[in-house]
Amino acid sequence: MAGMPQQDIWDAEAARGYDTPGAGMFAPEVLDPAVARLAELANGGRALEFAVGTGRVAVPLAQRGVGVTGIELSRPMIDQLRTKADEATIPVVEGDMASAVAPGTYTLVYLVYNTISNLLTQAEQVACFRNAARHLGPGGRFVIELWVPELRSLPPGKQATVWQCEPGYIGLDTYDVLRQHVVSHHFRFGDDTRARLWRSPHRYVWPAELDLMAQLAGFELESRHADWAGTEFTADSPSHVSVYRLPG
Repeated sequence: MAGMPQQDIWDAEAARGYDTPGAGMFAPEVLDPAVARLAELANGGRALEFAVGTGRVAVPLAQRGVGVTGIELSRPMIDQLRTKADEATIPVVEGDMASAVAPGTYTLVYLVYNTISNLLTQAEQVACFRNAARHLGPGGRFVIELWVPELRSLPPGKQATVWQCEPGYIGLDTYDVLRQHVVSHHFRFGDDTRARLWRSPHRYVWPAELDLMAQLAGFELESRHADWAGTEFTADSPSHVSVYRLPG
C-alpha cells in the first residue's frame, strides 16, 4: 500500500465511518484529557492542527475558546468536519501537513493519534517538523501523540501482531522492518461469516528518531509522557505525548 496516495485511503467511505461518538478515540476518557492539555499548552494563543480530520480534537478545543485552524489533505474529512463547525469557526487549509501553509503565526501546532506515521518516508516526516516550526513564533510548541513500535511483540520469523481483539473487531499490524513500514488491518464483522476490511499504511518512528527530527527543525524536547494525563513515560509505555519547543 506504500504507493497509494493518502487521498485514496482517506476517502468518502473512510470519512463516513471515522466518527464514533462517545466510544473509541471519541470516548470522554480518551478525548477530554487531550483537549485539556492542548488548551493548556496553547496558553491563550492560537493553535494549528495538522491533519485536522473530522474535527475530533479541534471542535472541542475551539469550544474551550482556543482559536483553531486546521490543515487537512482529505476533502471528504473536511466535509465531515463542516457538519460540526463552519469555516469561520475552524478555518481549514486543504493540503499536505508536510508542506501546506496556513495564514498567521501560532503558539501551538499539534499532531495527534499517530498521524505523523501517515507520512511514509523519513524525509516527509522531517519536512513536517520544519513546517510546524515555520508556523510557530518564538517559544512555540509542537506536540505529537504517537505509538511506540511493538517490535518486542513480534515473534521471530513472523510479520504480524494482533493489537486488539474484541467482539466484532480484530486489529492487526503487519511489519516491514527493513523499511520501517507497517500496515494496520481493521477487520469488522457481525454474526455471519463475512468480515469487512479497511487498511492503512504507516511509517513507524522511534522516540529517539523523532527527537532527532525535532533538532533538525530547531526544536528542543520539553517533555514526554505516556499519555495526556502526564503519566511517566517508561520502556513499557505503548505510546507517548511529546512536547517540542522552539527557543524563546
